Amino acid sequence: MSSRTRGLAFVRRVVVTGGAGFVGSWLCERLLDLDKEVVCVDNFVTGTPENVAHLRDRPGFVLSEQDLCAGLEVDGHVDWVLHLASPASPLHYLRLPIETLRVGSEGTRHALDLAERAEARFLLASTSEVYGDPLEHPQRESYWGNVNPIGPRSVYDESKRYAEALTMAYHRARGVDTAIVRIFNTYGPRMRFDDGRAIPAFMSQALEGRPLTVAGDGSQTRSLCFVKDTVAGLIAVAVSGHRGPVNVGGSEEITMLELAERVRDLAGATSEIEHVGLPVDDPKLRRPDTTVAETEIGWKAQVSVTDGLEQTLAWFADQRATV
Repeated sequence: MSSRTRGLAFVRRVVVTGGAGFVGSWLCERLLDLDKEVVCVDNFVTGTPENVAHLRDRPGFVLSEQDLCAGLEVDGHVDWVLHLASPASPLHYLRLPIETLRVGSEGTRHALDLAERAEARFLLASTSEVYGDPLEHPQRESYWGNVNPIGPRSVYDESKRYAEALTMAYHRARGVDTAIVRIFNTYGPRMRFDDGRAIPAFMSQALEGRPLTVAGDGSQTRSLCFVKDTVAGLIAVAVSGHRGPVNVGGSEEITMLELAERVRDLAGATSEIEHVGLPVDDPKLRRPDTTVAETEIGWKAQVSVTDGLEQTLAWFADQRATV
């Protein structure tokens, strides 16, 4: 009987690829809190050892520096392979286009091969970007998306779409126990100052008294999910045995202009709003339909946007004070 049908209590050892990244580090920490052994795999292209420095001395934690595109070697028993390795912010995947495509293809294959060898459950952390600039709103898992396959963002969008196809191929052709989660706009402490996404940019600008740069007229929307909720969703899907895809994201939709104004107010800043050009293929609307997560997995985001922003802003302020 596989671990997925026996419940979380029977999961002993978990491999997390991209474990020193923003979301990955929180996932490693939560699994340790649940008394699991964790092998954190990262090549530190966008993740950092500092994200997991506080975990280094915890029993059951192993940090393994490996380039997933070259292979994935983990000895011993493995119950889950949770695959999060990939640049995720536009700033990083536009700077690392080939690397992003390689980790989505070759890296995913190596992670799946490990799951197959170990007879482990495999979970792919995919993304809402597979929906592109959606023509359906909110986005259900059954929606095939509206992606420009040759635009600059395609290096990330298509790497994840390919990774999803590869995941399902390993399940159908080789019987690997797989799951797919599509993550929507996650934020929280440990995001990099130079991440390039809206929340780190707005918070850095507000704390430094600089203008908050809003792309376009700011009417484009996102649905934000605090990182601890996202991690809870990943674990819930892994435990459930559900094949996916499953949307994991917040239900509170907010425009980028509203977000900038809310961050400015929380920071007590007087910064002006400065409008800049829209990135190519920037999605106009984004909100997940989370019916599957709520009814079949039993997961729903719990942290409000205001509470999450307050916690994240406090972390950014503390980091800035120590620089």
